[in-house]
Amino acid sequence: MKTLNNTLREPSKIAIILAFTSIYLIWGSTYLGIMVAIQSIPPMILGGLRFLIAGVLLLGWCLYNKEKLPSKSTIIKSSISGLLLLLWGNGAVIWAEQYIASSITAIIVAGAPLWMALLDKREWKHSFSSLAIISGLLIGFSGVVILVTAGKETTHFSLSDSKQFLGLLVLLSGSIAWVGGSLFTKYSPTEGSTLMKVSIQMLVACVAFFLVAAIRGEYQTYHWQQTTTKSWLALGYLITFGSLIGYLSYVWLLSVRSPAQVGTYAYVNPSVAVLLGWLMLNEPISLQQALSLGVILIGVMLVNKGNSKKAKAAALTPPKSSLNEQPKPLEKTLVLVDKQV
Repeated sequence: MKTLNNTLREPSKIAIILAFTSIYLIWGSTYLGIMVAIQSIPPMILGGLRFLIAGVLLLGWCLYNKEKLPSKSTIIKSSISGLLLLLWGNGAVIWAEQYIASSITAIIVAGAPLWMALLDKREWKHSFSSLAIISGLLIGFSGVVILVTAGKETTHFSLSDSKQFLGLLVLLSGSIAWVGGSLFTKYSPTEGSTLMKVSIQMLVACVAFFLVAAIRGEYQTYHWQQTTTKSWLALGYLITFGSLIGYLSYVWLLSVRSPAQVGTYAYVNPSVAVLLGWLMLNEPISLQQALSLGVILIGVMLVNKGNSKKAKAAALTPPKSSLNEQPKPLEKTLVLVDKQV
């Protein structure tokens, strides 16, 4: 999860279009990139390599710009969030795609905002008094039920397949871990630049990925020379486009557009992933599975609508302060609920 505070400024229309194209298409395509990469790179080694290189590049950029290393408290909190968000959250996606098609994985991950509304205990009073959010939760999770009960051999997904069922459970646990990491960061704020903290998250996660790879025995069965050119290119794509260009575009957009506008990527990414999986990997998608995606996205839209109404109401409510108290500058804060870092 990332929190960004910035003041608004007027950017060029071309820059905005390119940035939105980046988070719409690139983040939606990372599911395909993972599927191609794990064809010859073990999943945990893949995660370790991805976040090692991306983390080193981000840290190097921060040091080049003479940013100071954060405090011990910030490092510890960033490490915890990195383990939850990247190792468990993103790692679940990587591991599950060994057994579940990238399109199905994207549909399941699309329900992450629903978990956020359900597990954010401090917001329960608002969430469970909002008809839009309650309706969104019921509709969204019904979409998940439609998805997991729609599997057939012809669609490459079935609960009767023990590995796919386990993959589903891992994906759901990853979504919950991602939300847990997001909530931890949300309610345990830290000082320092966003890029510095993300670089720490990535570097800590890469170490954890490599340790898990050792425990799983991936080094004994993996030989570098067996890695295909397609997998190397996919890894490079995940690092440069997914973890760097896509994320930096997201960070920049938050400084020039509202969180509601930037958050529309959550509706586009799953559709892009499903389309690319069908076009590039010949992943079949049934009418029932397409329906489940639509139902889940409607649920997410209703949840976001309910949260948007709350944000607008809070913005219109004058703060309680004394006459002598100076007004605080307006800040924009957004919790990122997505696994494509």
